Amino acid sequence: MSLISPWRADFPGILALDGAGQTYLDSAATAQKPQAMLDSLLGYYAGGAANVHRAQHQPGERATRAFEASRSLAAHWLNAASSEEIVFTHGTSEALNLLAYGLEHRFAAGDEIAISALEHHANLLPWQQLALRRGLKLVVLPLDRDGRIDLAQAATLIGPRTRLLAVSQLSNVLGCWQPVRELIALAQAQGALTVVDGAQGVVHGRHDVQALGCDFYACSSHKLYGPDGVGLLYGHREALAQLRHWQFGGEMVLEADYRHARFRPAPLGFEAGTPAISSVIALGASLTYLAGLDGAAVAGHEAALHAKLLAGLNAREGVRLLGAPQVALASFVVDGVHSADLAHLLSEQGIAVRAGHHCAMPLLKSLGLPGAIRVSLGLYNDGEDLERLFSALDKSLELLR
Repeated sequence: MSLISPWRADFPGILALDGAGQTYLDSAATAQKPQAMLDSLLGYYAGGAANVHRAQHQPGERATRAFEASRSLAAHWLNAASSEEIVFTHGTSEALNLLAYGLEHRFAAGDEIAISALEHHANLLPWQQLALRRGLKLVVLPLDRDGRIDLAQAATLIGPRTRLLAVSQLSNVLGCWQPVRELIALAQAQGALTVVDGAQGVVHGRHDVQALGCDFYACSSHKLYGPDGVGLLYGHREALAQLRHWQFGGEMVLEADYRHARFRPAPLGFEAGTPAISSVIALGASLTYLAGLDGAAVAGHEAALHAKLLAGLNAREGVRLLGAPQVALASFVVDGVHSADLAHLLSEQGIAVRAGHHCAMPLLKSLGLPGAIRVSLGLYNDGEDLERLFSALDKSLELLR
């Protein structure tokens, strides 16, 4: 099966990398961008840039309409009840930091925050540092052999002192979906708030935040075929009302004098200063592009490509997969070979993969590994990309073993 991507031509960056002899297999770090997004960026700047929400002139009104249209598109993409439940941030990391500071007042010494053993630093460090500031206990939920959060153990660890659960929907290292709904139910039974890191999960399939039942859901534009510097924070209305403001400046203030101020509610109350206007508008273009694709065809292509990736890796002697990856990516090590050396030789052959701890250093340490190679796929990848990977991998291993 050739596994040709019918969407490859929509991504000029992939075509440019093809021409430069590069095979891009690092979409979990950042995805290439569709032409529709590039056209949107150029159209905003070439048509006359302006700030949003404040100006009454025509360029400002035009920018504001486009900016808020992107908020509505994002709300629709996640099936939020209202566009007012979408806060624009600079990425998943900022969204999670916003929550850690905005909810700090709800914690007292001895309270517990539950995370999992597979979390990206972005969904570990804000809670770790909050625990240190407030004298809280950080509870780490263990994994089963396949790399999924162990629900039986989670049920014993999420208890009456748990005030918040924060877990990833899809592991950026292990590539496996997590039992998020079941974990949310465990946390809600204890009256805890729930946070889902959707940075990886949002890219693969449409996810309904109302059906998930989480209080907050955070994700990034740059992985979702959009521009960098933009993130989305969903919070249902009651959850957003519990946040205290954490950044201060223009736009988010209702009234101010020299000694006192009153602030706007969400979403604008948490979007201090001039936002990434062009990027927010361009994210809307990416979402419109993605909404126009056949979702079943995309999922089928990604699944077939992923199966080919796993089969090729498993067929090679000494290659060991981490966990039981289900979608879009696979991380692996090779017996007797340092991952950095292997990544270097792959890079010399034009294969763009990622090596290291993948911003999940505690997870790699728990596996007894200094690092791993990660191959990650986008909807623009095809079977030939993987054939080039396998060929380069074989040549590299001949030199290293």
